[in-house]
Amino acid sequence: MAPDRIPVTVRTVPADLPEVDALLDAYLDEREATFPSAQGSYARKRTPAVEFTPPRGVFALAYDEDDVPVGCGGLRRIADDGDEVRFEVKHVFVTPQGRGRGVATALMDELERAGARLGATAIVLDTNDSLVAAGAMYRSRGYARIAPFNDNPNATAWYRKAVTPDATE
Repeated sequence: MAPDRIPVTVRTVPADLPEVDALLDAYLDEREATFPSAQGSYARKRTPAVEFTPPRGVFALAYDEDDVPVGCGGLRRIADDGDEVRFEVKHVFVTPQGRGRGVATALMDELERAGARLGATAIVLDTNDSLVAAGAMYRSRGYARIAPFNDNPNATAWYRKAVTPDATE
């Protein structure tokens, strides 16, 4: 049986807050510990906080009913592709106590709305196929697999979703 959804509040915050650092450290520690050994070693890379500053991007934290951070994710502008204005989702992470409770969905909702507000026509992301739940969530949100748009050594799958003007609602 799946855990119940929890009341979640998502706020955009400066990406250099101590609680952001704590969540990103937990994210990178977990990815390093669970990275598929067949793919080699995990490259610990953190996107600079300045890339998540409007109008270049945003960073969001999800808080539970006790105002405890239970998830995070960022959105940053990357090079346009032809006529597409692209923003990339980075560092989506939900703590173990928040998993299966709608936290990642709430974070993605906010990041997609932020992308629309910032003028994105497409949102892209990369992930690793070992993150089965993440891949399933992205596909359920309308992300389609695409050719690699970066050289991230940790990624095995790249996705894209068109941004519609009504995504700001």
